[in-house]
Amino acid sequence: MEKLIKAVVSILPKKLQDIYYKYEEKWMYLLFGGLTTVISIITKLVLFYLIPGEPKWESTAGVVFSWICAVTFAFFTNKKYVFKNETKTKEEFWKVFVSFYGARLATLAMEEAIFLICCDWLGINKSVITFVSQVLIFVANYVLSKVFVFRKKNDGEKANG
Repeated sequence: MEKLIKAVVSILPKKLQDIYYKYEEKWMYLLFGGLTTVISIITKLVLFYLIPGEPKWESTAGVVFSWICAVTFAFFTNKKYVFKNETKTKEEFWKVFVSFYGARLATLAMEEAIFLICCDWLGINKSVITFVSQVLIFVANYVLSKVFVFRKKNDGEKANG
């Protein structure tokens, strides 16, 4: 994957290459965030397709299943390609893994709160809030990953990986 990305970047004009490398982490986050969104949608639709009829638990099961698939994909791609986090022991790996899932659970709760307040209490259009919340969650996930999950070691501080 890294070779493919480098090959694509190498055919760009020098100025665009410079912009890419200056903001590489953010570009990679946008790329893999987009793919994570696609995985979330596809896994949700696949589950809806596989469950005949419309049982009352279908939407909840679909959301949970797609969330687990998407967050797992996001963890591995963010760890390897976005934040280039290396863990040397099982303990380090699981600490980063649990931190990542914890951060994503926090933004899931944040999203639920946004919908509760904006849609249920204030009556704002769900389509508008869906878009706004996705942008807020996308940024919050990046910040939490950068600051808490995949933070770099500096000045002898023990970091997650």
